[in-house]
Amino acid sequence: MKVPALRAELGGRVYYVATLTFGQVSQYVSPINDQLHKSETLNDLIQRSISKNYLNIKDYILNQPELFFNSLVLAVYNNYPDWTEIEVQFDDNTSSYQLGLLDFPGNHKIFPIDGQHRVEGIKAALKERPDLHGQQIAAIFIGHKNDEAGMLKTRRLFTTLNRYAKPVSLDDIIALDEDDIVAITTRYLLEEYGLFSEKRIVLAKQKGIPNNNKDAMTSVITLYQANVELFKSFYTKTHNSKPTEDYLVDYLKFRPSEDEIEKFQTFILSFWDAFRTELSFVGDYLNKNKDFAKDFRNNKTGGNLVFRPIGFLPLVKAALKIYTREGLTFKEIFKKFNSLNFNLDQKPWLYVLWNPIEKTMLTNSDVLTQLLLLFLAYPQVLNDQELNKLKNAYGAKISYKGNIKDILKEITA
Repeated sequence: MKVPALRAELGGRVYYVATLTFGQVSQYVSPINDQLHKSETLNDLIQRSISKNYLNIKDYILNQPELFFNSLVLAVYNNYPDWTEIEVQFDDNTSSYQLGLLDFPGNHKIFPIDGQHRVEGIKAALKERPDLHGQQIAAIFIGHKNDEAGMLKTRRLFTTLNRYAKPVSLDDIIALDEDDIVAITTRYLLEEYGLFSEKRIVLAKQKGIPNNNKDAMTSVITLYQANVELFKSFYTKTHNSKPTEDYLVDYLKFRPSEDEIEKFQTFILSFWDAFRTELSFVGDYLNKNKDFAKDFRNNKTGGNLVFRPIGFLPLVKAALKIYTREGLTFKEIFKKFNSLNFNLDQKPWLYVLWNPIEKTMLTNSDVLTQLLLLFLAYPQVLNDQELNKLKNAYGAKISYKGNIKDILKEITA
């Protein structure tokens, strides 16, 4: 195998930057065997670290026409490839010898230090689509000696590349992902829908809203998570089956048809339109000229449940459960919700979401908040198991001393 490449040096290590076709990756790149450890057990441990994620990469290759990957980092030993330099002359009479040709002898060994899943995904994809053999991926070649010092040096590089690899953050997915239908639709809402435009959504890396923010209704991450819940309901409605969490993760990796995106946007707008028009306090919020959320989120009374991320998402989940179980429209659901008390310093939210003594929010109440909303608006929606969970969880939160059978009276008292 002969490969055009660029020669460079970093940290005392010479390396070569080139490209390989998928066919070359499949033919020449081998799994790690005894290159990092003498122990067969430790090498088996490394092999088992290659999870089924390579199947997701295979699906990505097969289904994404605009696929792209980071470079593979490949170690080479047993007759390290010959390097033939080519002099490149520039207009200013300077020259460079960094460009050349890597010539691999027949008994070389190439294995991945970074990109094991990509290699296995490429091989699996070629079994189904041999016509993809000409696709090219960038590759960085480094030298490896199969002795104790060489193993140590390569192990260090292996862990450095893999330990410090940072997954794409959720806020980056929301801002940039062109395959995730929920991210696409969330951006549409931020750009085109008045309820969530400009300062009404805080752009933060966490769900929480900074204490000094007086404008935002919720955070962009909470809005995205709410839209994920909406997509689950949309998918169930249009496909007559509820998506599992694993299936949903895979589904959001591939861009659906424009028709499906448009239908989801129509569905999601029907939800947020009802939210905006039927909840009177949302109308009050939208009519303000400045400090939009000042009266709805504060450190004295806590404010309004909906203006806290830990209340916003359970409200969406509760509305969708009613939508599924009762077959009501979103307008009907939010009209009923509008009659509820959302003030955090009053029952039933005291000591569930708001600590009136320390003037702080209480966390880990997502399920209980959802059950309380369902009980207050549509108690017939709750099954016996959910009702028992509501009684026990609410009793624990308020340190109820009476008969648990009577606790539901406390919720509406």
